[in-house]
Amino acid sequence: MDTVMKLLDEIEEVLDSSRAVPFSSKVNVDKEEIYDIIAEIRTRLPNEIKQSKWVLEERNKILIDAKKEADAIVKSTQEQVAKLVEEHEITKQAYDRANEIIEDSKKTAKELRIGAIEYADEVLSMAEANLKTMLDSMHVENAKMEQFYEDKLNVIFENRNELRGIKK
Repeated sequence: MDTVMKLLDEIEEVLDSSRAVPFSSKVNVDKEEIYDIIAEIRTRLPNEIKQSKWVLEERNKILIDAKKEADAIVKSTQEQVAKLVEEHEITKQAYDRANEIIEDSKKTAKELRIGAIEYADEVLSMAEANLKTMLDSMHVENAKMEQFYEDKLNVIFENRNELRGIKK
């Protein structure tokens, strides 16, 4: 492109250095010199146009590749973020479930403890009632036994008194 620009500068120089036609804005130029420069421009221009097209195409390819790479990075980042969010959600759900299990375990343990206390109280109540019944039975039996021994002692006493009475 620089070459074409230089050739255009040459045309300007030729025009500037050409003689002016009196009383007009026209100039006399060397026709062959201008044609030579134009021919040179024509030969150089297609190459420079091709080069500029190639540069534009390469630029577009680079931009497309960069966009694809950026899109891939964004997609990858979004997937990683989604995965982290999902993992965080799974972790949160696991903690929530663990807390539910702990609460259920505490509730079950409390129910079992209350049930065990009630059962123990029932067993102790039955033992107390049985012991009371046994104690009452012992008192009755003791009273009967005491009465029995008192009766026997009275019989012995009377028998001894009778024996003494005979002895006198």
